[in-house]
Amino acid sequence: MVTPPDNDVLWARALHFQHNGSPALCGVSLGVREGEIFAVTGPRGSGKTTLLQCLAGLLPVQRGEVWFNSTPVHTMGPITRERLRRDRFGWIDPAPLLLPELNAWENAALPLMLRGTGRRRAKTSALEWLERLDVGGCARKRPYEMPQADRQRIAVARALASCPTVLFADEPTASLHRADGVQVLRTLTAAARSHGITVVLATHPADAVAVADRTMSLLDGRQVSTVHLPPVPEEGRAPCSLSV
Repeated sequence: MVTPPDNDVLWARALHFQHNGSPALCGVSLGVREGEIFAVTGPRGSGKTTLLQCLAGLLPVQRGEVWFNSTPVHTMGPITRERLRRDRFGWIDPAPLLLPELNAWENAALPLMLRGTGRRRAKTSALEWLERLDVGGCARKRPYEMPQADRQRIAVARALASCPTVLFADEPTASLHRADGVQVLRTLTAAARSHGITVVLATHPADAVAVADRTMSLLDGRQVSTVHLPPVPEEGRAPCSLSV
């Protein structure tokens, strides 16, 4: 077992995974630095979602290693991985999977309350993130009362409200029109940068160029290349905690 580099918050080596005997990942390796926006690109079926799920502990690695802050994720049991996801990771799906019986701020506050945060404090944090993402006016609306783009912003707010160390975003604009998708992606990455949140993003190459620090391309589960993009100017990062 190889010790990961000290400057990588997330590190993986020689990942292999099969779905029902069909290869999805074939020896993929990567390292993601703290505060970096790292984009994984590739066509449908290339292994992007499987890679993010293995890195986030949603899928147990079949072969290879995954490390988070020098802690081996690949040796963790299901309960420990679940606790890691709850306490340190955020996740955004391609479509906004909101609970229909909860309004917008309740959906955004849910991860905080599951961690044990009091309702008042969780509500305050959720409302602040909804405002940051330009959907503060939807705070008391239920999902069916909002357009798709606003629902996806609520899902982004839910992922950011708990201030995760790493946020995994699996094609977060897939269900949106092009203009809405670009705006949501830029808002997501700007919010993550302002709070020093590391983002691992599965997306299209054109979108990645606009927001990512580095990109890695997959094809049929194999790593094609890693591209270093020009650095984004520092604009000053806010502390992770929000005022209550």
